[in-house]
Formats: sequence, structure tokens, C-alpha cells
Amino acid sequence: MTEIKTTTVIEVPFYDVDAMEVAWHGNYVKYMEQARCQLLDLIDYNYPQMKASGYVWPVVELKIKFIKPLLFQQKIAIDAVLSEHEYGLRVDFVFWDVATQTRLTKAHTKQVAVNIESNDMCLVSPDILHNKIKAYLGAI
Repeated sequence: MTEIKTTTVIEVPFYDVDAMEVAWHGNYVKYMEQARCQLLDLIDYNYPQMKASGYVWPVVELKIKFIKPLLFQQKIAIDAVLSEHEYGLRVDFVFWDVATQTRLTKAHTKQVAVNIESNDMCLVSPDILHNKIKAYLGAI
């Protein structure tokens, strides 16, 4: 599969840092969600499209390895890569310092499809996800 990837650039805002001007660890998840939404927009299957297709996609796994802290006013780039989609939706993340190209954090999330009507978790990803990926890859 051709890699489906996007990069989101943000500047760490004051309201996300502590007295030492270090980003609170919980805000990393917020930044990852911003990057994930940008990635899902690429394949036209962000949360509104998921819901319209009859599925919700809760996060069932989250792993973060903090390498270096994010600091107030630091410009960071977050690479988001769709790395698995057969049995759920796995997105891998790498946080970089824009100025120095230093890797700051790496992480991943795993989401699974849950049928809205039956509330059953799907053991394999529904066809709609595969179709969206195929359509995106065919268009690039």
C-alpha cells in the first residue's frame, strides 16, 4: 500500500504549558487528534463521514513515548501515518521540532469500528474504510 501520511504544524500555546513552560502530557493526545483528523480528511472519512456510514471508531489503544518535552512557543510538526486498516485503524505519530528537525515524541493510536445500530465491535474494518482508501489512492 502506498503510504497515506500528513504533517500538521502547530506552535505550543501558553494555555497548554505548566509553570516551567513545558506542555502538559495530556495535551499530546489533543495534538495527535488534530493530526489524525487532518489525515482522515485526506481519505474523506473523518468523524462525520464515519457516523454517516453507520460506525463510530473509539480509540482502544494509545501509546506515547516521550523523548524530549514540548515547550511554550515551540513550533512542532506532527507526522501522522495510516499504518494499518484491515483490523482497525492504526495511526503512527512522530513529533518533530520544526527548527532543529529533532524528534521529540513518537506514538500510535488504534481505533476499531463499532456498528452504531447494534453496538457490536467489528473484528475487521468495514468495507467503507477500504473503499475510501482505494478511492484516495486512485486519485493521487
